Amino acid sequence: MIASNRSHRPGPAALTLAVLIAIFLLAPLLAVIPISLTPARFLSMPTKAISFRHYETLVTDPAWRSAALVSLRVAAASAGLSVALAALFSVGLWLARPRFGALLVGFVMLPMVVPPVVSAMVLYFLLTFLSGLQPWVAYDTEPGLVLAHVVMGTPFAVVLFLVALAGVDRRIDLAARGLGASLARRAFQIVLPNLRHALAGALVMTFVLSWDETSVALFVTSVDAVTLPRLMWMGLRDNIDPAVAAASVVLTLLTVTALVGRSLVRRFAAGSSSESRHG
Repeated sequence: MIASNRSHRPGPAALTLAVLIAIFLLAPLLAVIPISLTPARFLSMPTKAISFRHYETLVTDPAWRSAALVSLRVAAASAGLSVALAALFSVGLWLARPRFGALLVGFVMLPMVVPPVVSAMVLYFLLTFLSGLQPWVAYDTEPGLVLAHVVMGTPFAVVLFLVALAGVDRRIDLAARGLGASLARRAFQIVLPNLRHALAGALVMTFVLSWDETSVALFVTSVDAVTLPRLMWMGLRDNIDPAVAAASVVLTLLTVTALVGRSLVRRFAAGSSSESRHG
């Protein structure tokens, strides 16, 4: 068994190739760090000195603070709603096993398959139509942006839940049904506790997707609901503000931290489950 495990380990050539590919992919992201430290008023590499003035701008400038708060509120709300909808859909599909289940899954996955620009245009027309009915969930509002991000993020959460449900033993549901448990009790007390890791992963993924989303925000917002990625796009388009580079570094660090934290949680959960099985 030990010899078999060693034979499947990557050799030095494979590890070297993996490191080179990782460096090639990360080089553009790493290049933003020195640019964000330039003391100049335009995007450039620092030559004689470094400055944190552009990071200070992110904290002191009301426009950047407001955009960050809007992004935080929208990402938190859309992540919660996306995960709730995805969990209800996936668990209901798993319990009911309808005849047209594959068709339903394909319908839910449409926002993931359709190009983002097409989805953004459809959401733009939807929100402008809602603007004529009532001003709350409408174009250029935070609830309207939350609705758009929920539409875009729910398919990704559904994928995670369906993958997790594929590993759940149906006999636990049959046992609960045989003992007289209601449908709601089976869903919320039997099935959902087995999806807690998928729930955490879906929350992180949908939050990051909403936090970094730009194309839909460009279509469904204007001046009242400006998110951080939209403000960065405006800065690059209008005056090439170096604060955009500083914001890019902050966003990259937050995204990497969230993904690393999710990986550590999954590794810890896998270690705990294996110890409990061996124990």
